Amino acid sequence: MKLGRNTYTTPLRGASLRSTSAIVTAIVAGGLFIAGLVTWRYSGVAAAGRSWCGVVYISAYFAGAVGVIWLCWFWLKLARTITFMTEALKSEKPLFVGSSTNSLINELSEVINGRIESYSNLLERLQKQVKDLQIQVQLSRRQKGNTEAIIYSLHDAVIVIDEFDRLLMANEAAGKLFNFDFINSQFKPIDSLIVPDKQEFVDFLRQSRQSEVEATRHEIEFLQDERLKVLDCIISCVYDDRQQVCGVAAVLHDITREKEIQRMKSDFVSHVSHELKTPLASITACSEMLMDGEAEDEETKIQFYSVIQNQAKRLNRLIEDILNISRIESGLIRIEKSPTSLTIIIEEQLQMIKSYAEEKEIEIITQTPIIHDVVYADKDMISQVIVNLLSNAVKYTPRGGSVRIDTLVDETSGVAQVTVSDTGVGIPKDEIEHVFDKFYRVSANSNQAKGTGLGLNLVKQIIEKVHKGRVFVISEPNVGSTFGFELPLAASHAVEAV
Repeated sequence: MKLGRNTYTTPLRGASLRSTSAIVTAIVAGGLFIAGLVTWRYSGVAAAGRSWCGVVYISAYFAGAVGVIWLCWFWLKLARTITFMTEALKSEKPLFVGSSTNSLINELSEVINGRIESYSNLLERLQKQVKDLQIQVQLSRRQKGNTEAIIYSLHDAVIVIDEFDRLLMANEAAGKLFNFDFINSQFKPIDSLIVPDKQEFVDFLRQSRQSEVEATRHEIEFLQDERLKVLDCIISCVYDDRQQVCGVAAVLHDITREKEIQRMKSDFVSHVSHELKTPLASITACSEMLMDGEAEDEETKIQFYSVIQNQAKRLNRLIEDILNISRIESGLIRIEKSPTSLTIIIEEQLQMIKSYAEEKEIEIITQTPIIHDVVYADKDMISQVIVNLLSNAVKYTPRGGSVRIDTLVDETSGVAQVTVSDTGVGIPKDEIEHVFDKFYRVSANSNQAKGTGLGLNLVKQIIEKVHKGRVFVISEPNVGSTFGFELPLAASHAVEAV
């Protein structure tokens, strides 16, 4: 390459640097020459004359001196070129002239521009990828927030642990169930958060993780607040990208109520079967004896007919009670409410129960009728309630006792109250809360009279579910019982309707 016509002078600082480098090089090279001669002179090599060892010594020092001179020359040339190009670039003037030189520069420029353009395109793609990643991160955070919000809002307990049995996530329901702080317990060992009496759940988590089963279902029973709780536990393993188990997620659903309903249904079927079989057995036995001609005289036939009739009535009452309770519970019963006087209903039902009371020499005591005892109710249903309470009182009152029915109106509260008190056998305290349950009969009084255990439950269903009232009972063994109910007055109902 040829330099252009307009050459550039090197600054004083560059000339000074070259002079200094030449002096240092001369000193170092001369020192090496002198050191070689001295070494050759005083090391006994001179005595050897032109021996091979002497040639090697001298050659080494001379080669070192020449190498230093060459390095200095190369350094000066490089420094001069760098300085020259730097000053030329600062002065914004062409460095070289000539077509070949310009062609080379143009090629280099094109290559550099091409690289710059490719790097610019790469930078744009990277920036776009960064923006896409930022959007994905924001979406992931939003999805995570939505997922956590859903999990925290669930009524079922949710627990997620990692492969080291450390808690990753839990909701409030899980914290209440296992009694730990679900917010500040992250990354703590799960077995340190759950009390020992609930370790069955922890063992189930570990077994599911070790077996690597996708989904497992198991019922777990816990004793909480002195009450047995049954939980339906579903556990699923969580897998990573390599299909390795990286955690376990558990959902616990409280099925205590479902279990109780299932048990009640089973008990209901069992009781109904038993109650239906008893009158059917009597009807079947009497009818067979009549068919076989075992009742020869008219009096025996009349007895058989009476048994069949009574058991048929009993069976009909049982079926009616079951159907009425079922209709009320399912909401399919037909209700016709209207303003009705409790005094009139009570007087009508007393006429039906008096003959039964007279057979047992039981006195029925009533009060002076109350005028303002009108309630908004279904008359037939309230009549059935009063009949059930009166017959129940007479049934469990010994011969010679008494049954009293009273009505009380509280205009301040807007309710009318009816109570039926007897001097019967009473109910033990530990069984009072169950007297309104289906088919429940007080064990101590089961021999006093026959019954299905549906009468009081029907009373509760009619008063509380149909008429939004209240039933209650007060009893003391060997003293007597008082059953009663409260209903809203018709006047208060009219005010609420307005």
